Amino acid sequence: MAERRVNVGWAEGLHARPASIFVRAATSSGVPVTIAKSDGTPVNAASMLAVLGLGAQGGEEIVLASDADGSDVALDRLAKLVAEGLEELPETV
Repeated sequence: MAERRVNVGWAEGLHARPASIFVRAATSSGVPVTIAKSDGTPVNAASMLAVLGLGAQGGEEIVLASDADGSDVALDRLAKLVAEGLEELPETV
């Protein structure tokens, strides 16, 4: 299983707008991805309710994981998005 550990770059964490941006990116990746706090249970990264339920705060480490074909590229893109705290989805996601 491929995984990426990354600190949340959004000051407000994965809440409201940042969570929406992240979930859209995870959904468009085309591979099933999970997200978890470093010490928590993984949840579906394409589920807005699940991502909001994590309560991930800015600066907190999260783990993105997938065992699907092509997951390395998807995880790299999602990790970059989370780490940089982008306000819009880049064209490459």
